[in-house]
Amino acid sequence: MLLSVENLQVSYQRIKALHSISFHIDEGEIVCIIGANGAGKSTTLRAISRLVPVEEDTKITYMGKDLLKYPADKVVSELGISHVPEGRRLFGNLTVMENLQLATFARSDGKQIERDLELVFSLFPRLAERQEQKAATLSGGEQQMLAVGRALMSGRKVMLLDEPSMGLAPLLMLNLFEALKEINEEGTTILLVEQNARLALQFAQRGYVLESGSIVLEGPSEKLVDDPGVKKAYLGG
Repeated sequence: MLLSVENLQVSYQRIKALHSISFHIDEGEIVCIIGANGAGKSTTLRAISRLVPVEEDTKITYMGKDLLKYPADKVVSELGISHVPEGRRLFGNLTVMENLQLATFARSDGKQIERDLELVFSLFPRLAERQEQKAATLSGGEQQMLAVGRALMSGRKVMLLDEPSMGLAPLLMLNLFEALKEINEEGTTILLVEQNARLALQFAQRGYVLESGSIVLEGPSEKLVDDPGVKKAYLGG
């Protein structure tokens, strides 16, 4: 087991966002969390990245290590867990290349950095064409490519993706997910949070359904796709 989350509880002031949820990810997997707006999906990723405080009984282990002992920057630089946040959060005044280079700040493996940059440009040729363009001037789809590319350049072992399809045209969405499959095949484990449940379940091997801060269903993607409750609530059937 690569990542184990047990009894995860998060509150914002007096409002409980996550109610003791537990799940796991094995090395090499693609796992998705689906659910409606406000279900707690983004909070789950932010808790793993150490961007929000968790409550006392929460336990998160990564490769046998207590992840809660690591601050947010060390989760990336030492554990190799990268986070592609909702809304991309790029440095808009920096170029494509500068955004990618900035992600390597904690790395010293120069040759692998070069290989990762080649991989980014191979997956996303548009970024190669726009290396000197400011991130703020890119289209929404190009910005999402850059956000994923930046996560790749951090030296990731695990990639957390928060609503990567948001705001993308259907063709760009499919192209992005094809690239993510290649990233997974290159050895990166993926945890995906996504409102587009059909797309997420087609992409992932396993899934969890989150409702009002609680996991109400889990299983292989093909099982969830056929579940009547999932069909009715998330698949339009």
